[in-house]
Amino acid sequence: MDNLNDILEAIKTASIQIQHLIAHGDKGKSEQQNSTGDTQLKLDIASDVIIEDIFASVPSIKQIVSEEQDEIKYLHDNGEYLIAYDPLDGSSLVDVNLAVGSIYGIYKNDFNGANIIASVYVVFGPRVEMVVCDGKKVELFRVQSDNSFKYIKDLVLNQTGKINSPGSTQQCWYPHHKAMIEDMFKDGYILSYSGGMVPDLHHILLNGGGLFSYPGATDKPKGKLRQLFEVFPFALIFQTAKGDAIDGQKSLLEVPTTHIHDTAPCFFGSNKEIDIVKKYYAKR
Repeated sequence: MDNLNDILEAIKTASIQIQHLIAHGDKGKSEQQNSTGDTQLKLDIASDVIIEDIFASVPSIKQIVSEEQDEIKYLHDNGEYLIAYDPLDGSSLVDVNLAVGSIYGIYKNDFNGANIIASVYVVFGPRVEMVVCDGKKVELFRVQSDNSFKYIKDLVLNQTGKINSPGSTQQCWYPHHKAMIEDMFKDGYILSYSGGMVPDLHHILLNGGGLFSYPGATDKPKGKLRQLFEVFPFALIFQTAKGDAIDGQKSLLEVPTTHIHDTAPCFFGSNKEIDIVKKYYAKR
């Protein structure tokens, strides 16, 4: 990440400010909605402002796009990087004191899966942790008492795990997906699902394996999670950590993007679990 160091430092600065905001800020709902019709919490809006203001001071950033906004913003004509970010994923969980996170996808040339070159996410929980992926390795950092970020270790997935984190509305699952989830539990997989993408995927990464799924379903055939802000950044991380990330059959990084708020069905996990997904989705 040497050539992206200014961006990484900006994310660190934003993360410390967002952690303070989570602890002390207004946790109520705003009167605004984001581009997909979700009511924005005041934490979402304030986190978005923090990140945009800090990114505006980084000359290497050409464009940014936030999950909370409708359009791409241009920052620096001579910038090299494009950043898509979710300022505070799972923000509704703050009210019940569960972990939430920020997600950043760093792209070149255009916002699509083929052009993502790095990704970062930050977990705000009992500890603040940051995971950084440059496409070659996945590194875990932890915030210290002086607000510095200390390197802890590289993250590498085992070939198989035991965690099963199934998202979306169960009564809307297609039969093949329902059968897969039920069979995995029969085979001894352990349910772990908080409703927050960042902490649930962080759990799988730190425990060395498992499966997180948010499929297409009858209520949302193309899934719910957004490609640029959520799906592609984690796809790069899981593939780099020697796991995989697919839409049910093909690599998520091969999924085409036609709009900045496009969604995609997504499965992230260690290799055995991804093979299970491919088997069941080949039958559909």
